[in-house]
Amino acid sequence: MTNDAGEAFHPTPVVVLGVVPGDPPYRMVEVNGVLAGPAHDMVDVIRLARQAGVSGIDFDDPAVVRWVGGGKYKWVP
Repeated sequence: MTNDAGEAFHPTPVVVLGVVPGDPPYRMVEVNGVLAGPAHDMVDVIRLARQAGVSGIDFDDPAVVRWVGGGKYKWVP
């Protein structure tokens, strides 16, 4: 595989990290490379992204949201 010198790397705008055990459990969310805060569900992910200026989130598009440690339905350890 080759890379063109002019090809830029575009990171995924929203990254939802693995589940953190707690009461209740949560997942940390990064938006544009900055830690945005904890999310307890997908609504929180949308809220955090909007607060950071990202709207129109497609949870199924890996170019928009990257799920680390489990998919969009994984919210408990």
